[in-house]
Amino acid sequence: MTRATDADEQRTVETLGAAVRDARKRLGLSVQALSEKAGVSFGLVSQLERGLGNPSLQSLQRLAGALGIPVTQLLDEPAVPLAVVTRAKRHIMPVAADAPPHQRAERELLTPRGESMLQLIRSTLPPGFTNEASPFRHIGTETVTVESGVLVVCQSDRRVELHAGDTVTYGCSAPHWWANGHDGETVVLGAVTPFER
Repeated sequence: MTRATDADEQRTVETLGAAVRDARKRLGLSVQALSEKAGVSFGLVSQLERGLGNPSLQSLQRLAGALGIPVTQLLDEPAVPLAVVTRAKRHIMPVAADAPPHQRAERELLTPRGESMLQLIRSTLPPGFTNEASPFRHIGTETVTVESGVLVVCQSDRRVELHAGDTVTYGCSAPHWWANGHDGETVVLGAVTPFER
């Protein structure tokens, strides 16, 4: 029993280490640069990437923040070559508990949770939704298609209004935000890769 638990813990640390290393390399960061950006020790990052150590949740949160990815992505197993996500098994991405109703966008991850090369997310934005006050900024490219409603997309000083069937693609390293552009729900499909176009 203990041996199996130890093996499970070792696999978890190895998965974490591989996820940190892959994300760090995609961003072109050295181990030293990542440790400084995250506010954790060089040794912690170095050990973790070699599948060693026992990092605290706070350290993982700092690393994930520095890498621009959610902590859950660090903990996910790598995706298998052929993976089906049924409607019933879609992962609902968390919303801040104190978010007001008009900020509670429902975001469903349609790709496997361990997939880091491509994520497909279906978002349902309630009337009045906007994240202008806290725009996103991370490495990658995003393509968004409006299924229904009206979506306002702003990237730096550029602003576009999309209607059902319209699609926009943009680099994510510039600050960007969304707003629901009409008085009903807006539903969009967004695909994100960690590569800049």
